[in-house]
Amino acid sequence: MSDVRDWREQHVMVTGAAGGLGRAVVRELLGRGARLTVTIETESQREELPVDDRLVCQPVDLGDESAVRGFYGSLDRIDASVHLVGGFGMEAIEKTSAESMRKMFELNVMTCFLCCREAIAAMGKRGGRLVNVAARPAVDPAAGMTAYAVSKAAVAHMTRCLAEEVRDRGILVNAIAPSIMDTPANRRAMPDADFGKWPKVEEVARAIAWLAGPENTLTSGAIVPVYGRA
Repeated sequence: MSDVRDWREQHVMVTGAAGGLGRAVVRELLGRGARLTVTIETESQREELPVDDRLVCQPVDLGDESAVRGFYGSLDRIDASVHLVGGFGMEAIEKTSAESMRKMFELNVMTCFLCCREAIAAMGKRGGRLVNVAARPAVDPAAGMTAYAVSKAAVAHMTRCLAEEVRDRGILVNAIAPSIMDTPANRRAMPDADFGKWPKVEEVARAIAWLAGPENTLTSGAIVPVYGRA
């Protein structure tokens, strides 16, 4: 871990902060001394996050272009932007509707694109770090989830493209690619699985923190696998 003073100089933006992974990322970054501005979907989700004077929560519709632009434009400074908002779906290809495909792209690709674009604009020439969330099926094809896997593959490739586009501006762009994470929802959905093989959200949060933090001065364009032993 870097000197805590380095983290105290960091202002990090996190989307999807009230989700299972989001809460772990918030705890990890606050523990390192960062100042956070995070997005939530509803006011009630504030109760799921720590009470801390270094944490500001703001409801934002991340699928609304003008709302995302206004949100990033209101921030005084961004050193890192972490994009956790997304959705998952499983359907056989014969049952996958055009609407299902569009929904996966809206949830996973469009929200990520808008946040990346506005974060890059807000960082300007100061530089910074972006962290996106791809998924293992984006790298290793999986059956029964084509819409989800293709949308996450788009996130992975967008990450690589942006890393090339902004490398001369001092902006590092990376993504993690988790497998099934150990969350209460996943345990309920797969009660017979070996939970011990799944990566813990706290472990994934530490990987995100390194990519988003002042220790990372070089890595960009990486899709980092965080698979656990699954």
